[in-house]
Amino acid sequence: MPLPPSEERPLRAVGARRKGPGDPSTAELISRLRAAGREGTSLVALFDARAIAGERHLLSAWAHLGRSRGRGESRLRDRGAEFALYVAGDDQLPRALEKVGVSDATERCVVVVERPLEPAEVAVRFGLVVDPTAYPLDVDGAILDRLGISETERAAVPSGMWEALVLERVALVDLSSSGARGPAEKR
Repeated sequence: MPLPPSEERPLRAVGARRKGPGDPSTAELISRLRAAGREGTSLVALFDARAIAGERHLLSAWAHLGRSRGRGESRLRDRGAEFALYVAGDDQLPRALEKVGVSDATERCVVVVERPLEPAEVAVRFGLVVDPTAYPLDVDGAILDRLGISETERAAVPSGMWEALVLERVALVDLSSSGARGPAEKR
């Protein structure tokens, strides 16, 4: 699937890193992320770069999120948290955040925003340093491990198609047993 030109993409991402170990702290990052989510209607997300398989991964998760919400099948009140479900390819928020969320062990991050926000500006607001080496990364075994994609699944396709396994995992969130909840059952 060809990607739209970067200037036309409604969702954009940038790699970033902490200034040093624990600077800013995980608690500070999460607090800034929550504040950014309350400030406007544009999605703002922050992920551990070791769990992101590139732009198609993020765009696919974002598209699935939009379709699900458009059908009135949102799983969570917070759109950013629900986006994390799709990015992680998991239907349970604690597991999803364990896979893709920022933790004390996170050195490099991916800052993801919807237009009109600028991802580099948001990274700086979070106290991070923009780092183009943090994202995008080649899809490798370490990323697949973080996303819970097994050796058996990997063996079924050539390594050049591992990104497709990630995209499949994103799509499967829509099919999970808890997926078709309507607005009345939001958590």
